[in-house]
Amino acid sequence: MRELKIFSGRANQDLAEKLCRHLHLKPARITLGQFPDGENYCKLDEDVRGRDVFLLQPTCPPVNDNLIELLTMIDCCKRASAERITAVIPYFGYARQDRKDEGRVPITAKLVANLITRAGADRVLTMDLHAAQIQGFFDVPVDHLYAAPVINDHFISRRFEGDEIVVVSPDEGSIKRAVGHGKRLGGSLAIVDKRRSNALEVRQSTIIGGPVEGRIALMFDDMISTAGSICGAARLVHAAGAREIHIACTHGVLCGPAIERLREAPIDSITVTDTIPVVGEKLLPNLVQLSVAPLLAEAIKRIHHDQSISELFRER
Repeated sequence: MRELKIFSGRANQDLAEKLCRHLHLKPARITLGQFPDGENYCKLDEDVRGRDVFLLQPTCPPVNDNLIELLTMIDCCKRASAERITAVIPYFGYARQDRKDEGRVPITAKLVANLITRAGADRVLTMDLHAAQIQGFFDVPVDHLYAAPVINDHFISRRFEGDEIVVVSPDEGSIKRAVGHGKRLGGSLAIVDKRRSNALEVRQSTIIGGPVEGRIALMFDDMISTAGSICGAARLVHAAGAREIHIACTHGVLCGPAIERLREAPIDSITVTDTIPVVGEKLLPNLVQLSVAPLLAEAIKRIHHDQSISELFRER
């Protein structure tokens, strides 16, 4: 592992330190900052010539600042003659802009993929993309990890499995994810029929499947941003008679009115991972944070040794 170097941007240094501990490595030294006019500054404080370099930087809010810092780090390593550069992006920002859903709009997910590739990344390691097809936007290999095993193990440890639970998909786009969790946890499946009023407002109308009454409802999504969809679904499930409601997601973006909405919603617990720093930990006493550092560390080790990543998820 001596030829392996892991650098961290400033977006999530705690996660970088955790995964380095799992690999029995120290985070590589790097100086990051800004010039007086706001331009980014980067200098590697260790030699990377001929090394296998991993750069950890989720592009979470402030998205543009963190993205430019990632691009700067990639270019810096490329010009320092690193043998291979892997961009480790636990949370990939701009992922929701993955298609033209109306005229005269950009496909920004593709633009960002092009920027990362053009900057010099040789491969990308990411987790729970909003749309799996974004992997095809990159012209370099993409290793796509899933936080489902980490989240499932958490609920199993709380004995949330079997016939007393109902796995709820908060919208039609999350059905496949809900089915996957249901296979591991058991219980029945319910789907919230979500109807969008406009780009910013969502209203829920009915629940398909179930039963929900008297059950422990577990709701899964890839991210919670403003929490409008998940809180609306939680209120609908609560009105249908659910005994308890627990929600979980990989990326706890929690921006805008999310904290207030989650605090007021009939939700017993909120589970997120540490792909991005948690901002609502002190404001939401029912928030639980799980670490994906062991999963990322194992993936980095396998990439470094040219081993299979897909084996991490077999029989899980």
